Amino acid sequence: MLIVGSIVIRVDALDAQLAFWTAALDYVPREPVGDDFVLLRPRSGTGVSVSLDAVPAPRTLPPRIHLDLYAEDRSAEVDRLTALGAREVHWDKRPADADYVIMEDPEGNRFCVVDAAGWPGWAPLTAAHAGPDAAGVAT
Repeated sequence: MLIVGSIVIRVDALDAQLAFWTAALDYVPREPVGDDFVLLRPRSGTGVSVSLDAVPAPRTLPPRIHLDLYAEDRSAEVDRLTALGAREVHWDKRPADADYVIMEDPEGNRFCVVDAAGWPGWAPLTAAHAGPDAAGVAT
């Protein structure tokens, strides 16, 4: 059996990308943070880790792989990510009714913010962020 343990993003400026991605995803670094590598894990304990690897790599467009970030409120998340330094990427072939917005982090690594307001996975994530339930049992 296999599971995805971490998705690795190649970066140039580790400290700047660490600041962006921890704020963007509400993740925390696993200690110790290295000079050229850091693993970010979900603060809630639920979800896939993201690692930042400071290794020079040529940028390829379109990228062969990218993150799809699900959002309960896509517009608010796009605004928040923009305030953190991300940029929206305009693509002529994007359908007018697309449920996603293409963005890139401050170094140009692309990702999509997907309108997932009706996604059933929100319930367990909301419970995990809430902590113990009314009966005092950790969720």
